[in-house]
Amino acid sequence: MEYVIVTFPTDRFVYIDSKQNGRTNKSLRVDAGSHLFDLGSLKNYEPESQIFVVSGGTILDPQEIVFTKTGP
Repeated sequence: MEYVIVTFPTDRFVYIDSKQNGRTNKSLRVDAGSHLFDLGSLKNYEPESQIFVVSGGTILDPQEIVFTKTGP
């Protein structure tokens, strides 16, 4: 298992490969390999989704995936 952290200015659900898998700004466990990340249907963020190759993230040093807020 690998670890990632999906960062966003507010608390949101994180979807990995279209399945809810934790919340933003918290370490998440995920299998190594290529995965699709997004923050769900309220599209006030960009990019709309990210394909990210997970490899080498640890609980103490997770890989970071960044989404930024758009609009109000």
